Amino acid sequence: MSDEREVLTYELFGGAARELAQQVADDGFEPDLILSIARGGLFLGGALGYALDVKNLFVMNVEFYTGVDERLELPVVLPPTLDAVDLTGARVLVADDVADTGKTLELVRDFCAGYVSDVRTAVVYEKSRSLVKCDYVWRRTDAWIDFPWSSQPPVRTRSARPPH
Repeated sequence: MSDEREVLTYELFGGAARELAQQVADDGFEPDLILSIARGGLFLGGALGYALDVKNLFVMNVEFYTGVDERLELPVVLPPTLDAVDLTGARVLVADDVADTGKTLELVRDFCAGYVSDVRTAVVYEKSRSLVKCDYVWRRTDAWIDFPWSSQPPVRTRSARPPH
C-alpha cells in the first residue's frame, strides 16, 4: 500500500456532495429514494437527499472492512435487512463514500436489480480496481482515503456485547 493519501475534510465533502447532486440533476435522473450504504454512505445519502429534494432515505447495513485495508472475503448484509417491497418499481440512487473493490456496491445494486425500475450509484471516490463503475463520481483515486468521519479513533470503544 502506498503512503499516498487522499484527505477529505468536512468542508470538501460539502462541495463534493453538491457536485454529485448536480451530476445527477444534469443527467435528468430523478430518484424516488436514496439508499445509503451504512456507515460511510450515510453522510452522502443525507446530503444528496437535501440537494435533490428526496425525502425517502433508506439504509442498508453492509460490513466488509474490518480495519485499515482489512476486509472480509465477501461483504455481509447486517440486520435489520431492507424489505424489498419498499423498493419495488422505484428509481433508486445508491450512495456510498467509496467504491474501493466495488463488492459492497455490487451486492447492494444486485439486491435492488430484481425489484426497482432503475438503480444508479453515486460515490465520493471511486478506485480503478472497483468492479462497479459508478454512475456519479466526485473523484477517482487509488490512494488511501482519510474520511473526516473515520480518520480519528472513536471517543469511546464499545465493549463486545452478545446480539439481542
